[in-house]
Amino acid sequence: MKEKDLSEYKRKYEISRHHAWAGTAFLSLLLAFRYFVPSIPDVIFIPIVSILALYILIGLICTYKYRAGLSAKQWPDNQSDQLEKEKMVAEVEKKRIKLFKKRAKAEAKARKK
Repeated sequence: MKEKDLSEYKRKYEISRHHAWAGTAFLSLLLAFRYFVPSIPDVIFIPIVSILALYILIGLICTYKYRAGLSAKQWPDNQSDQLEKEKMVAEVEKKRIKLFKKRAKAEAKARKK
């Protein structure tokens, strides 16, 4: 599978995982609400629970379908992090060279006197 496909799978995997967890959280909140307010009629409650259960199931199926995205390389942000590190190293090296030149100039001036 191409790297582009894997990164697309990773994005879809993350979205699917998010929706599966969100559905689980909504179902938990709904069940807790039902526990504290038992007067909700079953005619309303059962369809809502069924829809949430289906939502969670679809999220889990998609998570399984796009699991190949887990092996994808990191997001492009890593490249920018590495570029930032290289810039910092280059800046430190530039300062080190500048300091070396300054010392050499000071030593030459001291020998001249």
